[in-house]
Amino acid sequence: MSFAQMKWITTLLLALVSTIVSAQNKGKITGKIIDANSKAAIDYATVSIYQQGSEKPSGGTISDDKGNFTLDKLADGQYRVVVNFIGYQAYTAGPFNIKQSTVNAGSISLHSSSKQLGAVTVTAKTPIIENKIDKMVYNAANDITSQGGVALDVLKKVPQVSVDIDGNVELQGIASVRFLINGKPSTMFGSSLADVLASLPASQIKSIEVITSSGAKYDAQGLGGIINIILKDNKVRGINGTVNLSAGTRMNNGSANLNVRSTNFGISAFFSGNAQVNTRTLNLNDRTSTDASGRNTRLVQDGYSDFKRGGYESGINFDWSLSKMDNITGSLGYDHFNNQNSGLTSQSQQTNGLVGVTSQRNSLSKFNANSYDWSLDYKHKFKTDGQELELLYNSSFGKNNSAYNQSQVYSGQANPFSASSSSNPGTDKETNISIDYTHPLSKDVVFETGAKTVLQYINSTAAVNAYNANTNLYAFDPNQSYSLKYDRKIYAGYISLGFTAFHFFDIKAGGRLEHTDTHIDFPGTLIPSYNTWVPTAVISHKLSTTSTLKISYTKRVERAEYREINPFINLSDPYNITTGNPLLKPEIGNVFELGYNKSFEAGGNLYIALFSRHNTNDVKTYTNFYSEYRVGDSVYRNVSVTNRQNIGTEQNTGISISGSVPFSKKLNLRTNTTVTDKYIVNKVYGGPSVNAVVVRTNLNLTFQLSETFVAEAFGNYNSPLKNIQGRTPKFMTYNFAVRKQFMGKKASLGFTTTNPFAKYVDQLTTITQAATTNGLPYTSYNLRRVPYQSFGVSLSWRFGKLDFKKDNEQDNMAKPIDN
Repeated sequence: MSFAQMKWITTLLLALVSTIVSAQNKGKITGKIIDANSKAAIDYATVSIYQQGSEKPSGGTISDDKGNFTLDKLADGQYRVVVNFIGYQAYTAGPFNIKQSTVNAGSISLHSSSKQLGAVTVTAKTPIIENKIDKMVYNAANDITSQGGVALDVLKKVPQVSVDIDGNVELQGIASVRFLINGKPSTMFGSSLADVLASLPASQIKSIEVITSSGAKYDAQGLGGIINIILKDNKVRGINGTVNLSAGTRMNNGSANLNVRSTNFGISAFFSGNAQVNTRTLNLNDRTSTDASGRNTRLVQDGYSDFKRGGYESGINFDWSLSKMDNITGSLGYDHFNNQNSGLTSQSQQTNGLVGVTSQRNSLSKFNANSYDWSLDYKHKFKTDGQELELLYNSSFGKNNSAYNQSQVYSGQANPFSASSSSNPGTDKETNISIDYTHPLSKDVVFETGAKTVLQYINSTAAVNAYNANTNLYAFDPNQSYSLKYDRKIYAGYISLGFTAFHFFDIKAGGRLEHTDTHIDFPGTLIPSYNTWVPTAVISHKLSTTSTLKISYTKRVERAEYREINPFINLSDPYNITTGNPLLKPEIGNVFELGYNKSFEAGGNLYIALFSRHNTNDVKTYTNFYSEYRVGDSVYRNVSVTNRQNIGTEQNTGISISGSVPFSKKLNLRTNTTVTDKYIVNKVYGGPSVNAVVVRTNLNLTFQLSETFVAEAFGNYNSPLKNIQGRTPKFMTYNFAVRKQFMGKKASLGFTTTNPFAKYVDQLTTITQAATTNGLPYTSYNLRRVPYQSFGVSLSWRFGKLDFKKDNEQDNMAKPIDN
């Protein structure tokens, strides 16, 4: 970090601290929202506060996942609290007399509405974006114009997240992100993250949580932080569900959900599928290289590739309240993803400017993955409010297969001069077992502790068949084939303490110790075990009922995923080889963040975060050039080899601004902008250090034409990036969407278009590399013309009956549970 950057951050920090010190109001009202009959906590209940005698709320909040709420920064006076939640009667508590102290409203019991409802649709008032002390929540279910897309379309709108044209996701400018589904890991993310995110329909997503300041309870995995995708569920009694369908020129998807819930038991099932129709990308690669003897070679490859993708997800979940204190949830899921890329390329190679040889390459690469996930979660609540024990078992098993075949033919020849094919089946199994315990030591102090074991086993085998030009036959090549066994065990324990200091600061601090033990069965590889100590701390202060300031620190680690360590050598393009790296070391990051959150009475919000990240063992995709490259007993000439490597260190300093501005009741503008200063030091190849400024920004304009008709415009821009080997391209996309609700808002019809005025998005990448100990100098110019234009329509339908029984009926139904 430069002196100017430190001075800028320090100045802003002092200004914000000065604002804190000037705040004098210390009154606070706390409480917990529960169901009057089951005594279960009610999350996301709306809590509003009114000064006595006023009909206009002076602030408010939403209960957390344990039903707790806090109304802070209150001046002296009398207040009443009003609680609302879907399907329950409104409740008014108070008046409470505030005299610069904390008032505990206790447990507020909500009774279900006494009316028997027929087939109805209830729409929550939850805002699209919620800022919380440890995470930011994007409520995708309320973003109705995104329902016809996929998870990547939703992620583009999530604050602090950016997505490039190939589906690569960054969080605050960092690509190493830990993805979870419903708070649990899955092997499907390790095998092909882009395929999962491009195949998961947006209509299946309830919300997306972004956690950049994770506490000690969370795994340390993921340098940028954690993105948790919450799938839709329904905790309202009755039988109900949704059906979503969309069709377009580029993508088709659909999903169906069914929920059945009685008083204490609920079960839900879902199925969703996605297919990206065949799209043709145009490719031009112009590369100049120099070999050890000084000969210059120019290779020009001009062609196209046809790409298509498909996948589906399915699952069944249950929720069983054994008693008022005991709850069991479980899930079982199956997912499938696949893609195929076929291409035809004309090749021309010249040496020292002389007329060269021309050839044609046919290539085909395929990938498919199947994943099974199952989990069982038990929670026990004690008599003391907030005291809780949770046991979780989660396991995932994935079967993957990568394959390719390619052949090269000289112009005018019938038979290939070079060809090969390969199949790479593999398995990835991961099991997580954890125990977490929460114990309130007092009303303002909460202690948490727990332990976790992660067991991961990877098995991969590659069978290569090489072409013999003399016999015109393919034969198994044992020298290029291999097998890999990878066994990783992580043992972790943590402690955490949350408390209020001086009636002024809310502090949550803790530490996590992770021991990683890795065994690998692959020639020339040995990975020693290591310990990682992960301290975390979040200090926050409510400037008022609508604004909060926080500062946080955490340590993160990035362990390589399956796709990064798999040593499978992809020779679908023998001039540009890609492979994995089993020797990747874990990348370590130290993350500081200073954040300010402000909510406005009109419904708008603003979040500003200053962040600084320092990464060691920095992992980057790196390309080396070789005049001769040996794979087994085969030699490939004038080739580039690309894989992931530990390069050195990287410092990221920046600012992230996200907000929502309601210009009127009908017009709303949301923005998400991140500006990052990157400083990368290449310690391995002796290359120059790189300093670059990267801008990621988007704008989302929503216009409510009527109560049932909404229109939206969305624009997304990523600036180009100078890196250690050249420059990655910029890109800009834009979307327009409209959606009309009908049948009493039980159904809706939408239209969406992406880049309607341009068929292609051009992606120009340059690589410049000086001579190194591992490779020779070369320059590469690569232009991809990606077809991104699309038009589509989508249909959504909600069905079923929401059953709110009378209180006496619920009491009768609940009695057997307690016996």
